[in-house]
Amino acid sequence: MVARNQAKAEAARQEIQLASGNTSVDLLLADLSSQSSVHQLAATFLERYEHLHVLINNAGVFLTKRTLTVDNLEMTFAVNHLAPFLLTQLLLERLKVSTPARIVNVCSGAHYTAHLPLQDLQLRRGYNVWRAYAQSKLAMLLCSYKLARQLEGSGVTLNCLNPGFVFTNMGMSNVGPRAQAVAKALLSRMGSSPDKGALTSLFLAMSPEVEQVTGKYFDKLILKQTSKDSYDLALQEQIWAISMQLVQLPMEAQ
Repeated sequence: MVARNQAKAEAARQEIQLASGNTSVDLLLADLSSQSSVHQLAATFLERYEHLHVLINNAGVFLTKRTLTVDNLEMTFAVNHLAPFLLTQLLLERLKVSTPARIVNVCSGAHYTAHLPLQDLQLRRGYNVWRAYAQSKLAMLLCSYKLARQLEGSGVTLNCLNPGFVFTNMGMSNVGPRAQAVAKALLSRMGSSPDKGALTSLFLAMSPEVEQVTGKYFDKLILKQTSKDSYDLALQEQIWAISMQLVQLPMEAQ
């Protein structure tokens, strides 16, 4: 498991160990808003482990104010799309030698509302929290479809999903302590619990029903079509090329 905060991660690891009876739960620390940290994460994993059978890309942020990463990139796009994009590329060869293997990308139904301004993906003009979030998820989906095609016949599958609205602490840093209490009370009634929200990720990661399925999108366990823009092959190529440039990987690495 990968986490940013060691204390919270250790608590989560202990909870998993107690619930599962499995003491072999390893923890790696990384800040996915930093590309150097993503590189270090991949390097550490490759040094420690010979196989990788399932990679679930689940990290995300939802920020009301435009924020820049240490790499001078807009935070939402960097964490929600570029970080999993980069990590997947860095671990791709290990996945290929570990077949059968699966990549599971946690997207969002928010992508249906998104249109990508190729000249301003960093949203220097007209930043909006929902717009930033939706665009990052559409970008992830576009690149996922392209990578799934590239991986056909390799023994590595790649599928995306919308977990639905899940009540977590994501986005709570946007409001003060008093507002947090009110928001949590309201949102906990509207959203599903994290364990229910994880069901589709677990289904795509483990179920024999989707062992040969790749390049698809599931909405709460149901196979669905995504937005028209997401199937645009030219747009897929453009976002892929831009993403490779932003994570500073050569195009021949694809």
